[in-house]
This record gives sequence, structure tokens and C-alpha cells, in this order.
Amino acid sequence: MTDSSTPRPNGFSEATGEICYDLPSAYIPHPATGLLHLPRFIGKIRKHLKGELPKSYQRNFCKGFDRFLCLHLAVDPEQVIECVKNAQDENDLNVRLLNLFPKDLRVHVWNRELVQKGMSEMGREALNDAKRKMNSLHRTDVLSFADMIDFDEGRIQ
Repeated sequence: MTDSSTPRPNGFSEATGEICYDLPSAYIPHPATGLLHLPRFIGKIRKHLKGELPKSYQRNFCKGFDRFLCLHLAVDPEQVIECVKNAQDENDLNVRLLNLFPKDLRVHVWNRELVQKGMSEMGREALNDAKRKMNSLHRTDVLSFADMIDFDEGRIQ
């Protein structure tokens, strides 16, 4: 595996091709909430706050899955960024997030929606376009955008 500064031509992370291999998969649930993608969003926020989020990730930072998650929770992405910025440790972050988020997280609704992004007719077209750009249209194991992220970051070989 290469480091995060290694460019990957035609990658899903388009702008510079830099890949953050250290970000968690979108399929990893957040320990305190069970929400998929939240650990990944937190990881991107931490990189952003340190000025280490590559241009290839800045394009979709607080957009895409980040934005969809925040819409699901009825919070602004900036509020999540503030929680991460001000947290003293992981426990404090969890407390801040649980105070920010609604009491009913509807985890099952969000998690199902996330894993199915790219499976609707329109979604398959967009996913196939991304696969085409990555010269991976032949990949039958990349069924969703979460899969595409895992493929791009080397978790699916």
C-alpha cells in the first residue's frame, strides 16, 4: 500500500489523485451511535483541521456522504466540525455529538441508505461513470459508492 501523497491517476479522488489510505471505510460504524460513515467524516474533519486534507478530498468535504449524513441528522456539517475541533478526547467528542444529534438517530434508515447509494437506476449510471473513469467498469464487486470508496482506497483489491 502506498502513502496518502501517492497520486493515483483516474482515481475516484479526482482532483489531484491523492488517496488517504488511513481514513476508515464508510462501512465502519461509529462506536457511540452505530452510524456508518461518521468515523470517516470525523477522520476527514481531523485532517481538514490540521490542513492535511488533500485537494482530491476537499472537493467532496461536507458534500456527498458527509452532507447526506448531516441532512439525515438535521445538523449542519459545520456543527460537527465544531464538535471535533472543541473535543478534548474521544469520550468528550461522543458526548458532544450525542448532544448535537437528535435523540432518535434512525440508524437503520441511514445505514441502509448509505450502503445502497449507487444502486438505483440513476445511481448505477453515476457509479458506472465513476468506474469508467477509473478503468474499472469490469468490477462486478463494486456495487455502491461506499464500495467505490473502498476500492479506490485499496480495501477492495
